[in-house]
Amino acid sequence: MKDVTLSIARGDRRAILGPNGAGKTTLFNVIAGDYKPTAGRILFFGEDVTVLAPRLRVRKGLARTYQTALLFTGLSVVDNLFLAVRGVRRRRMSMVRPRRTDAGVAAARDLAERVGLGPVQRATVGALSHGQQRQLEIGMALASNPRMLMLDEPAAGLSPGERGTLTQLLLQLDPEITVLLIEHDMDVAFSVAHQVTVMHEGRIIADGSPERMREDPVVQAVYLGEHSV
Repeated sequence: MKDVTLSIARGDRRAILGPNGAGKTTLFNVIAGDYKPTAGRILFFGEDVTVLAPRLRVRKGLARTYQTALLFTGLSVVDNLFLAVRGVRRRRMSMVRPRRTDAGVAAARDLAERVGLGPVQRATVGALSHGQQRQLEIGMALASNPRMLMLDEPAAGLSPGERGTLTQLLLQLDPEITVLLIEHDMDVAFSVAHQVTVMHEGRIIADGSPERMREDPVVQAVYLGEHSV
């Protein structure tokens, strides 16, 4: 990436668009702490977190998903969500089996309902459709009650019907949660985002409303492979 400056308002819905190799996931990894920047700073709600480890950024309220879902496919939906809830709490390494009245179990069931998986919460994750696994991944990210949610291509590989379900799920997220979204599906991105940032060859080349970006000739040229920076 080169001289990337990005400012996101609290509660904003921001989509990051660009062709493969534009630097979108690298930007995500820098924000999340997986990569360390060679210059510049990362401010999270006004706090400098540039040198903070990823797990500590999670405690600050940052959650993310990945291009490839990270799920326990041999466990049930509610078990995956319970582990996500447990993972952000104290004594998370305890081996004591939770009771049915455990607050973490109740939270996991509530998350299943919130992401549309209530009817299949006892199903084994490996038996879910790809779209349902994406819904589960978002539920697991929400387990930490994040202030900012980063989604890396959540609609990748989904059918038209699954993309519609995902879009509705994203639109129904708590408006207090700031959302940063990488997405190749422009219909999903433009339906969810308030603002759109377009990257190309590691740089930001355009920024504005979905309506403006849809008509921007530079953005159109990038997606048609006719533009170089």
